[in-house]
Amino acid sequence: MSAAAPTHSSQTGAPEIDWSRAAATVFASRALDDLEESRLVPARKVLYQFTARGHDVTQALLAQMLTGARDGVSLYYRARPLALALGLPLETALASTMMRVGGVSEGRDIGVVLNVPCRNGPTILPACGGVGTQYTPAVGWAQAIRYHAEVLRDAEWNGCVAIAHGGEASTASNGFWSALNIATTQRLPLLFYIEDNGYGISVPSSYQTPGGNVAANLAAFRNLRTFDGNGSDPCGAALLMAQALASVRAGDGPALLRLTVPRLSGHSGQDTQAYKAADELSAERARDPLARLRSRVVPALLSETGWTALEQRAKADVERALATVESRATPDIAQVTRHAFCERRADGTEDTQQQGGLRGEGLELPAGNLTVRAEGPRINMVTAIRRTLELELAVNPRMVVFGEDVGRKGGVHAATLGLQEKFGAARVFDTSLSEEGIIGRAVGLALAGLMPVPEIQFRKYAEPAMEQLNDCGSMRWRTHNRFAAPMVVRMPGGYFKCGDPWHSQCNEVQFAHAVGWRVAMPSNAEDAAGLLRSALRGNDPTIFFEHRAMLDTAWARRPWPGDDYVVPFGQARRLRTGTELTVVSWGAMVERCEQAADESGIDAEVLDLRTLMPWDREAVLESVRRTRRCLIVHEDTMTAGFGAEIAAVLAREAFFDLDAPIERVTMPDVPSPHSPVLLDAVLPGVARIVAAIREVASV
Repeated sequence: MSAAAPTHSSQTGAPEIDWSRAAATVFASRALDDLEESRLVPARKVLYQFTARGHDVTQALLAQMLTGARDGVSLYYRARPLALALGLPLETALASTMMRVGGVSEGRDIGVVLNVPCRNGPTILPACGGVGTQYTPAVGWAQAIRYHAEVLRDAEWNGCVAIAHGGEASTASNGFWSALNIATTQRLPLLFYIEDNGYGISVPSSYQTPGGNVAANLAAFRNLRTFDGNGSDPCGAALLMAQALASVRAGDGPALLRLTVPRLSGHSGQDTQAYKAADELSAERARDPLARLRSRVVPALLSETGWTALEQRAKADVERALATVESRATPDIAQVTRHAFCERRADGTEDTQQQGGLRGEGLELPAGNLTVRAEGPRINMVTAIRRTLELELAVNPRMVVFGEDVGRKGGVHAATLGLQEKFGAARVFDTSLSEEGIIGRAVGLALAGLMPVPEIQFRKYAEPAMEQLNDCGSMRWRTHNRFAAPMVVRMPGGYFKCGDPWHSQCNEVQFAHAVGWRVAMPSNAEDAAGLLRSALRGNDPTIFFEHRAMLDTAWARRPWPGDDYVVPFGQARRLRTGTELTVVSWGAMVERCEQAADESGIDAEVLDLRTLMPWDREAVLESVRRTRRCLIVHEDTMTAGFGAEIAAVLAREAFFDLDAPIERVTMPDVPSPHSPVLLDAVLPGVARIVAAIREVASV
């Protein structure tokens, strides 16, 4: 179905608005605010309270214009009126802030960090508590609109829009500018809806953007239409909204709408606004848009009595919702560890998220084959990765591959060479130089039912994207399995001939520590193909770490294992059996460990973990209980490296089986140095590993 903007009156040009419905939403929102501030916060039944007074009228109007079957709204923490107007039940809203069963997170997240799954009407993407984090996922949803409509030929997405909703302070964030650059260069169907209340907590908007008006500053921005108005004037604001949305729905590219609104309460329930002068507070109260809304409704649509009745009905509805919610249980503490990852029920079926990824759309790819079917000559790891991407792009029309230089160039490591020529620029494409934008865009694409495969060009470059990575990983847990954003983030890293602090870091433990991310670190071409395919057909976000030293090294070459070969996560590979010592490693160090074991003269067993999240605890424990000794080798630094986690598990669960202390061979606690001489001095080399094997075995 093709979406359209609201109809307009032939006499005034204004959109047709149900003004009584808008007023009812505002009354309900303010009744919730009053209840929380006067009773629930003092009673500590609500711990974080954010009001939207002053923002509420324009949000109620915007909701009526989101008519697309697959419109998407990426909102922030002051957007409860918008969610209510889009159908969020009062009971759900109140259960969320009161941390009761039936809220949007089951007590796991702040109650105004909202989300609403929907497949026939606007989806409210999972909000985050971070400022500015909503913008780049909105870009991803906007790009998914185009992909569904133009590549998948799904008419339901025609004319739909994405809304990036935020306050004026958030326009200073990295996420806003990244989203703005992507949306304008790609001319995406995205509306930036900015509510300007003049303050970021206590800091005035003049500190966020020169002159305090982001719309004025962006008026000359290419491929962006800007609209600027007074949110205290409901009729004028509605007209601007309709014009902006009509432009975006018509395919004219993105637009930005800034509306000034009063913030009639503090930033949060704890904010007294002591930084505002008395006359400023008085002037804000005089700009309350509810008063102007009342003059629009009374007496043209409702009598004074009808207006009062509407307000009283909203208060009564909120009281009924309170009674319902107070009768509900608090969240079950036994469930708090559930949904960090996709789970299976007792009957073996998958407990699938309501929305996001292929599974959220009711789609599933073949499971794959666990048996190696070796074909042809040995190939290097980069060829195995490229071939797997190519085959999976052919199998899954919802898969998209993107990142810096992955298109015509084929990637700086050649892993995507030729893929754009074969599958087109809609499916394999370059991005702007913004890791925040790359991962945030991937989140929106995944939420819209696609399988994004973003590339972070080098491991160290992931740092600007860490907020989006963390928000993505925690999404399933913090929405209580309502949403998930499965993706595969390809991330080359580690040393290669030389090192440096920017291109040669590993620090894989950071992702093992990040909630909700599966982490793969293959050491050879066969495992790379199997693990990558497993991730691409899976239902969780995955970090796929491609070690630069192994992409073309002779040791990592293997025959092609078959077009549907998969390696399950959490299954280590035993490279060498032994009885005197267990050596545990992963990534580039596996080759060195195997060589060291051969040279040591010790009957050592060598395990390649292959994945760190999950890691194969059972295989390591079984081996160590037999050999009674363990050496852990990794390229990451010593302190708090993943080897420490393995050692801690062994110390707890196999302590009485050990005949010697657990030892580690790692990098010292310094970044990777550039000079090959210095690099060789700090990397775990074969000689160091041999010495450690002999020392542990001799104890």
